[in-house]
Amino acid sequence: MYLVFDIGGTFAKYAIMDQEGSIIKKGKASSGYTDVNEFKEAIAALIDENISEEIEGIAFSCPGVIDIHEGVIYNGGSFPFLHEFALVKWLEDSYHLPVSIENDGKAAALAEVWLGSIKENKNAVVLVLGSGVGGGLVIDGKLYRGSRFSAGEVSFLTTKYQMETKESTYFGTEGSAVRMVQTIAALNGLDKCADGREVFSYIKKENQPSWKIFTEYCRNIAVQILNLQYILDPEVFAIGGGISSQPIVTEQIQSEIRELIAENSFHKANPKIVTARFQNDANLYGALYHFLNIGRMAI
Repeated sequence: MYLVFDIGGTFAKYAIMDQEGSIIKKGKASSGYTDVNEFKEAIAALIDENISEEIEGIAFSCPGVIDIHEGVIYNGGSFPFLHEFALVKWLEDSYHLPVSIENDGKAAALAEVWLGSIKENKNAVVLVLGSGVGGGLVIDGKLYRGSRFSAGEVSFLTTKYQMETKESTYFGTEGSAVRMVQTIAALNGLDKCADGREVFSYIKKENQPSWKIFTEYCRNIAVQILNLQYILDPEVFAIGGGISSQPIVTEQIQSEIRELIAENSFHKANPKIVTARFQNDANLYGALYHFLNIGRMAI
């Protein structure tokens, strides 16, 4: 048995899993950490609640640029205070168990390579629509990390730059599913923490304001998919994240791609879009796959 964590911008998810990928138990807790000490206290409490003699290792998925060899987090994504935090050493010293860590977008890609929607494809891109946009690139059947572990960090793609103000907008903001859902929730008088499924009941053509926000969101995703298609030319793009459980998401992204192509004869690419298999649990599966196949050898 293995204790697996997915540290996200909204929740820290955790699960006890076996080596075949079966989830024995899972749960989640708020991840509103404000500093590294608060992070360490919260994670230690979750481990203490779930640790047992059956646990043979601990696997983590976390935002940020991850040095899988040293077990160190850089930049930290949603948690900038985790910059240069040696998570693996801290936990191995504390619990005397092997520990691994993987970037969240790359973990999602590994899940789909292992047991999911791209396991039959040699070249693919996985996009995880959540607080930002996670990414994982698969080339010749293997996860591509880049020379500094930052390949696939699509949240940092600049979508617009203002010369006068020197300000930039980024794909991670424009592609934030959380932001899109919260905007539609507020527009329809729903609580800010409304369940995403409730929000999607308002996303329909008859509700023009909500439909406009949703389709603009899907258009932003479609634009970057086309860009990535020209750069990488993968066989398939897998769309993951919690909102991917709504069939309309993948369908509308594909529709926006068709419209972009129809609007401009310059376009020659025609990306294939599928829905990722694991959705909200992808990072748990990917973190475990990393631990079993890469993590223990990397550290």
